[in-house]
Amino acid sequence: MPRLLITVLRVGIAASIMLGLFGQIVVIPTAAADEVDRFPAYAPFAAPYVAVAITGVACVQVVLAAMWMLLDMVERDVIFTERAFRWVDIIIGAAIVATLLAFGVTSHLGVAEIPSPDDGMEVTSALGAAAVCVAVGAAFAMLMVIMRGLLRKATALRAEMAEVV
Repeated sequence: MPRLLITVLRVGIAASIMLGLFGQIVVIPTAAADEVDRFPAYAPFAAPYVAVAITGVACVQVVLAAMWMLLDMVERDVIFTERAFRWVDIIIGAAIVATLLAFGVTSHLGVAEIPSPDDGMEVTSALGAAAVCVAVGAAFAMLMVIMRGLLRKATALRAEMAEVV
């Protein structure tokens, strides 16, 4: 892989991690506080939902850090080793945790009696967004399981080729 592309990808990963950190520290708590100020009945839901949102962003950051390590392995041409599986497993685990968090939010929004300032569209929209997050998270986790299987086959083929040569 060209060195320039690896550098660009690393800059993108670092920027994404920093943007996520900004979101965790500033955006998520501020948005929750603004919603509670706008509609005080949301107050009991603010802290749990903020915690879930911050944890969800942390899961994305873990995936990005694992991608950084895999990118480093690609750069050193050691991606087809057993060590790569640890990082892929971390990505799968973080995706599953984030998906379970989104499923919990979806379940809560579906059954809880959450007051709404208008006609309830805020809660319905949040429910729809959470359901989409569950679907995307599950699809990503399944894709990574498939990619792990492909990595396993490629690693075995590379080891077999090394024995032949």
